[in-house]
Amino acid sequence: MSAKPTDMAAERVVIGKVTVVFGVKGWVKIHSYTEPVENFFSYTDCQIQRGGQWQPISFEDGKRHGKGLVARITGVDDRELAAQYCKCDVSIAADALPVLADDEFYWHQLEGLKAYTANDKGEELLLGTVSHMLETGANDVMVVQKCAGSIDDEERLIPYLPGQFVTDIDIEKGLIRVDWDPEF
Repeated sequence: MSAKPTDMAAERVVIGKVTVVFGVKGWVKIHSYTEPVENFFSYTDCQIQRGGQWQPISFEDGKRHGKGLVARITGVDDRELAAQYCKCDVSIAADALPVLADDEFYWHQLEGLKAYTANDKGEELLLGTVSHMLETGANDVMVVQKCAGSIDDEERLIPYLPGQFVTDIDIEKGLIRVDWDPEF
């Protein structure tokens, strides 16, 4: 799963976003961050962020529609009411995510890690912090942005390819080591 942003204070992980209304009977389109996208509907105890607050939400019905999903929010049966949920994130408790193998990570676990590379002398250089992840189709990409102590102000797009560009991930230490030329 390619989990998306997280609200660490509440230990919630955003699994999708209600985008726009769909039809006139209270259905909405959902952009799912789960993989496959249909896994969105396998989670219960979802919450939606409206007005800066997380509130419980459930879906009565849902299905795949094109590249995304459409769903009917429980208790919502008209377009006007459904519109109030648009552009809102849907989250689950972080501990509701399936346990991954030791060498697998959710996106939200990588975000915020300090990205280091080594120069020709073997010295570690701080490239920046993993700001977010991008799904490109071929492979996921880490967006690394400057932070305090980074070697420059450059933003870098580093393919998330363990064993090729990603050499080590240490969640406890908050770092990810990459084989990446700092001039690139």
